[in-house]
Amino acid sequence: MNKHLTAALLASVLSATAALPEIILWPKGMPEPVVPAVPAERIEKGADGTARRYDVSQPRLFVHEPPAGVTRTGVAVVVVPGGGFSKLADEHEGAEAAVWLAKHGIVAFQLAHRTPTTKHKEPHAGPTQDVQRAVSEVRRRAAELKVDVKRIGVLGFSAGGQISLIAATNERLFPDPQPAISHRPDFFLLIYPYKIYDPATKAIRADIRLDAGLPPTFIAQAGDDTGSLPQGSTLLYLDLITRKTPAELHIYEKGGHGFGMRPRPNATGPTDWPLRAADWLRLRGLAAK
Repeated sequence: MNKHLTAALLASVLSATAALPEIILWPKGMPEPVVPAVPAERIEKGADGTARRYDVSQPRLFVHEPPAGVTRTGVAVVVVPGGGFSKLADEHEGAEAAVWLAKHGIVAFQLAHRTPTTKHKEPHAGPTQDVQRAVSEVRRRAAELKVDVKRIGVLGFSAGGQISLIAATNERLFPDPQPAISHRPDFFLLIYPYKIYDPATKAIRADIRLDAGLPPTFIAQAGDDTGSLPQGSTLLYLDLITRKTPAELHIYEKGGHGFGMRPRPNATGPTDWPLRAADWLRLRGLAAK
């Protein structure tokens, strides 16, 4: 049975987000569809011992700076956790990924996007706006945040990968007083992006508009993932290569779905992909040596 975390336990489970600076994405109110403020946002620890965040009505970014002694690269990454739009898996697909990036000299911005949106007509609509806003807000504040305006990437897990792709390949989905500031990332890391493959058409889903173009992209997932079929990642990779966009794809035989930064028995992918991703980031001059 899930239990609400006490403040003390929350601090230990999500120590990476405790007392971190926050950037509120919609201080003057967000566009529809909104998530009501009641019930209040909460974090619950599941039977698997992992904490997840529920009822996010105030989307925001938690800022993870590189630790002392690590060379800053000037690179920023917005980390977008999954959770199937009913919750955020933002411990193993959020805080832990942000800490990993920070150790490589990257300023990581852990996104708490609105949830639940499962009862909305289009569950991805609100969270997609949050991703677009997150990227443009980091870019707008680049000088203040000490990051390079031209080296802002996105790391998306599962549903976070889906909305990141929709966000990057569509025009801005909300009115913005500063439309000249781009919402499109300069590079992508996608880890088992959720339901980007349309079995009916045997193609990438139509709202991911590949003709809009994507930046250099790293993709990783397991071949036995029934939630995010490997056909989607494979087709995305082939499209990138056809368009001569730098891309790298890793599909591991076993691992299932939703491993995030955690190991799994008898599966190499969950522990190998961060090593390969770090190599890729260094190859592109985005991570500290």
